[in-house]
Amino acid sequence: MRQTVRVLVTGIAGFAGSHLAEYLVHHAVGPDGMTPEVHGVIHRHDRRIQHLRARLHLHRGDLRNALWVNDLAQAVQPDVTLHLAAWSDVGGSWEQPWTTYELNIHCQLNLLEALRRHTPHCRTLVVTSNEVYGLLEPDDLPVDEETPFRPNTPYGVSKVAQDMMALQYWNGYRLPTLRVRSFNHIGPGQADDFAASAFARQIAEIEAGLRPPRLAVGNLEAARDFTDVRDVVRAYWLVALQGEPGGVYNVGSGHAWPIHRLLDALLALSPMQVEVTQDPTRLRPSDVPASVCDNRRLVAATGWQPQIELRTSLRDLLEGWRRQVCEPYGEATET
Repeated sequence: MRQTVRVLVTGIAGFAGSHLAEYLVHHAVGPDGMTPEVHGVIHRHDRRIQHLRARLHLHRGDLRNALWVNDLAQAVQPDVTLHLAAWSDVGGSWEQPWTTYELNIHCQLNLLEALRRHTPHCRTLVVTSNEVYGLLEPDDLPVDEETPFRPNTPYGVSKVAQDMMALQYWNGYRLPTLRVRSFNHIGPGQADDFAASAFARQIAEIEAGLRPPRLAVGNLEAARDFTDVRDVVRAYWLVALQGEPGGVYNVGSGHAWPIHRLLDALLALSPMQVEVTQDPTRLRPSDVPASVCDNRRLVAATGWQPQIELRTSLRDLLEGWRRQVCEPYGEATET
């Protein structure tokens, strides 16, 4: 009798994917107590998971290549797939909408087709985003899974397509897909395309004398639901195992923080005196004042609760940037 559950993670070297790999290797338990055998798809770099390489089965390729994806699914025969590979830069999607659509839609289509052919019973988690809800009204808060889609970014449109595609593969083929709509998550290793990480990088560079003590910011008044990425990936695993096929689950803390409070908390962690200035290039063409998650469906299905306080997340994020500015390397989205 097999003692392992075979798990395939796309985007395993990305921000969330690397934390998921860490969780699967060190903490996760599969059905009936089985140990996860973790397979991961990488496209470019694997820096974030170098320390785990001995515990992972890595497959280097491009999810846009349908033949390669087909061979991958046939070779791995996963029991559980967690699809995290995606274009993740919401702001950048305005500049490169077609690239956003191609990466997020085309890659997922190839993956679902391959799983349908070769492992039709594989429980498949598709990670979408709260950006599918888009233009929220005050009466929408907190945002539950029945909130209408009103995407207001190219990224949001691509995530609606991913969400509905996953549902179609359950309705049409009975491939047991599950969907999670993740709200904002932060933590060590996050790229500086995101507000908290952009703040932390600038603070670390100011401390290292690499830039003057001025910090450029965008909209500080918006309020968002932030959850530590390590709590988020734990939710992904629980939904993959315990969620209802065809179902969708919001993932978030259930609490909103104004962006200026994140900035204040990060500045309080630094001994430097910093001047804060608004940079118009950091303002998005469309933004909503507040977004907060209704996570009751997730909690009811899995018992999940966030465990890591936001201030701990911010401290770890800043510490990560302090280390990185001493040994810099370029960031790249892992797809």
